Amino acid sequence: QVQLVESGGGSVQAGGSLRLSCAASERPYTNFVTSWFRQAPGKEYEFVAGIRWSGGATFYGDSVKGRFTISRDNAKNTVYLQMNSLTPEDTAVYYCAGGRPILSATRDRRMYNSWGQGTQVTVSS
Repeated sequence: QVQLVESGGGSVQAGGSLRLSCAASERPYTNFVTSWFRQAPGKEYEFVAGIRWSGGATFYGDSVKGRFTISRDNAKNTVYLQMNSLTPEDTAVYYCAGGRPILSATRDRRMYNSWGQGTQVTVSS
């Protein structure tokens, strides 16, 4: 099972940017998807963005489209989440997740069997 380690969280003012990283312990296999989910206090998990290692197709949650960008570095087995124009509503613990969901289930966290430890992102107004 692929191990995932996140980094890059922190505190920033509204309108600022942060970049999260998710490093995999080994090269992800075919059809592997790495996604970011987040959970704010008292709220359900929310799909943020995902990327397929094979082909590089990307997926975004509606609330982050146009502000966040997910990308991968094959040589480093690492996925990045560039977060721009942050708002207080983006405050949450962000989790990196890996698995092989079918296309229609990319946003379903139950389809992922590898999870990072989570990293806190706090956006102040």
